[in-house]
Amino acid sequence: MSPRRSYDQYCSAARALDAVGDRWTLLIVRELLAGPRRYTDLHADLPGVSTDVLASRLKDMEREGLTTRRRLPPPGAAYVYELTGRGRALLPVLQALGAWGQAALGERRPTDAVRAHWFALPLLRALDAAGVGAGEAGLVEVRLEEGLFHLYVGAGDGPLHGDGPAPGGPDATLVLDTGTCTAIARGESTLADAVRDGRVAVSGDGALAKALREA
Repeated sequence: MSPRRSYDQYCSAARALDAVGDRWTLLIVRELLAGPRRYTDLHADLPGVSTDVLASRLKDMEREGLTTRRRLPPPGAAYVYELTGRGRALLPVLQALGAWGQAALGERRPTDAVRAHWFALPLLRALDAAGVGAGEAGLVEVRLEEGLFHLYVGAGDGPLHGDGPAPGGPDATLVLDTGTCTAIARGESTLADAVRDGRVAVSGDGALAKALREA
């Protein structure tokens, strides 16, 4: 295996970019924040990446201690990739990049791919900004035209989000259109304002749903 290129600079930012500065690396981290993923699932949710590049990045990330690979027990018996603690520590980096880049999001271009769960990190930022999750933990199901996904509020070291309905039923459900979700992702609207204006419907009887309605 050839050595990875380095900036060869005695600087913590340069050292960090030695590990995560390659194209696709941070987007792989974004996907793995949902928990263990199979190679085929990662490839499906990273449109535009070649199989060779994805395989190379995953090997590099394993070598850097960002990910591990393990085999699921039967009947699954497939290999999955998951973040290590060092890899998961990149969450605030991704959140800061997302907040910095929201002004550049603009209108969706015809060539832009989209996956419903790509709104997970912006919505988690919006929940934090609304003060939801500081004392309430639970599952929030989000329903968009593009599909359903769920958020783990107060997740600790577990997955932050996942595709499809909330397993076991959600503590709160958010129903909103993609335009509203995009406005929140761009920073043009807060989640609290969207709830108050009726652009986001909140259902659920628990503390988490109450906190969302009162944010």
